[in-house]
Amino acid sequence: MPVLNEAKYLRTTLSRLPISSNEELIIVDGGSSDNTMTIARELTEYVFQTKTGRASVMNYGAKKATGEILLFLHADCQLAETAFHSIRSILADSSIAAGAFHLSIDAPGVGFRLIEWVANTRSRLTSLMYGDQAMFLRKEVFDRIGGFAEIPLMEDIEISKRLMKQGRITFVQTPVKASPRRWHQEGMLYTTVRDWYIASLYSFFSVPPDKLIKHYKDVR
Repeated sequence: MPVLNEAKYLRTTLSRLPISSNEELIIVDGGSSDNTMTIARELTEYVFQTKTGRASVMNYGAKKATGEILLFLHADCQLAETAFHSIRSILADSSIAAGAFHLSIDAPGVGFRLIEWVANTRSRLTSLMYGDQAMFLRKEVFDRIGGFAEIPLMEDIEISKRLMKQGRITFVQTPVKASPRRWHQEGMLYTTVRDWYIASLYSFFSVPPDKLIKHYKDVR
């Protein structure tokens, strides 16, 4: 789990994770100025801090992992109780390179249901996984392709494209529940259009992430 100033959400997210002796929870902080690391240490002994940048943070955490499967979960996203079972079942098929969950936004309203439907349809049609969909894959596949590209944005789309060459990408219908904080703080229409615009510029027009990052601000 990559974190940066996530004290508001972290305790709730971690307390609801169905962690057993079969899983290890690794939290990597990118330079928080709040009490994120204090909260993290309440629930796992595997807490680290490294240079900022989500791709760098996730690569660092993956190197610390000792298990055969990696799951990358955002601090404001909550998994279903059956998530770990689904992941293990899916990755038992060697033809599948990676997977993610359908997106559910933790807020009422027709607008959010429309965003969910478009996001999930887009993922199925393009096989592109987004960070808030809780990406998972075998560690040996992650290591083989060299992990996340250390770019300031779009690391999820970039690795999805490389993973497609390794095998199929699948999506679990049981959703991951994501916080609506970005839509609430920046506005539903603006956030949705801006995110689609940035993803399209990167995916179809190869605009460099260091030029796109200016459109994306921190809402923690």
